[in-house]
Amino acid sequence: MLKPTSRIIIAAALSAGAVMANPAYAVAASYTPEGVCGAGFGRVNDGSRVVKTSTGKVYGRVYLLYNRSTGFNCVTTIKSSFIGSATYTMARLEVQTKRIKREPMRTVEKHAEGKYKYYAGPVKLYAKGHCVKYWGIIKSSGRAPQIPTGGQASQIATGGRASWDNCG
Repeated sequence: MLKPTSRIIIAAALSAGAVMANPAYAVAASYTPEGVCGAGFGRVNDGSRVVKTSTGKVYGRVYLLYNRSTGFNCVTTIKSSFIGSATYTMARLEVQTKRIKREPMRTVEKHAEGKYKYYAGPVKLYAKGHCVKYWGIIKSSGRAPQIPTGGQASQIATGGRASWDNCG
């Protein structure tokens, strides 16, 4: 029978081996929203949303952060599925600007999209005193749904906040 200390050492070694066997997960785990957005950015209330398919499969999270000293918001979409595979990933930030006289409210939008291995972003816009929306998309690595080849269709996961908030 093993001593409790020996069990802990063996369990730790097995855990380390699992991470070493799949370095993509170890690399992805090192990415944080704060690390992607940079110094001075912190998560805001309601600043983390699941990015999931219509069937509930979670492919990652989209994060909204704010830098109080600069007045900039930042959005990044970080994958938890298809890590290390270049799949379509998008991070989007929209800022509601002030109304000019009687004109309708205007918005400014910025996004990062492409085939990324770990995350999309950072997307930064000045938003001090303005409301924001944010959104993320992650596509699976399967074939596009419109290709009738009998292969696995790609699935699209979405998440974020479509209503204006964090107005400050």
